[in-house]
Amino acid sequence: MTTDVKPSPRERLLEAAATLTYRDGVGIGVEALCKAAGVSKRSMYQLFESKDELLAASLEERAADFVAGLLPAADDGRSPRERILQVFERLESQAGVPEFGGCRYLAVQIELKNQTHPASRVAHRIKANLTAFFRSEAEQGGASDPDLLARQLILVFDGASARAGIQADNLTGLVAPTVAALLDAAGMR
Repeated sequence: MTTDVKPSPRERLLEAAATLTYRDGVGIGVEALCKAAGVSKRSMYQLFESKDELLAASLEERAADFVAGLLPAADDGRSPRERILQVFERLESQAGVPEFGGCRYLAVQIELKNQTHPASRVAHRIKANLTAFFRSEAEQGGASDPDLLARQLILVFDGASARAGIQADNLTGLVAPTVAALLDAAGMR
């Protein structure tokens, strides 16, 4: 006989925060978060110092899935150029699903504006790690200016993610050729 283990109040709050803030933005109220999680406000404040801390923890918990959904495995045997292109192919694929709302980490930074907010700090670190991935691959691939190329790639990533997230553009056939042109211009192999 198997019994399903009900998620803990903490897990339910983290899930509610991830779902509701991705759909409705970080301005979602504590009452709505608690109602969605089936947790009292008292319990929420026993588990998290504040809504801000809950948002930060929720973003942190989603980081591994974000990375796994975008970045190739460390030793996959492909060239740095192919590894960078794979990130954008995965973004294009993710952007093709109806519920895609853009990069949750970029959205948090835009909505909060406050770089010292706990959720902003998590989002900034996750995005900095993606930029660092681009820089490392650019360096390994012989780019003429790895720092510049990494900044260009994160600009394309964020712009493509944001435009697809607001359904302003379809990334199919647009983002990969754009990235390839940047890689070519940088001398990436």
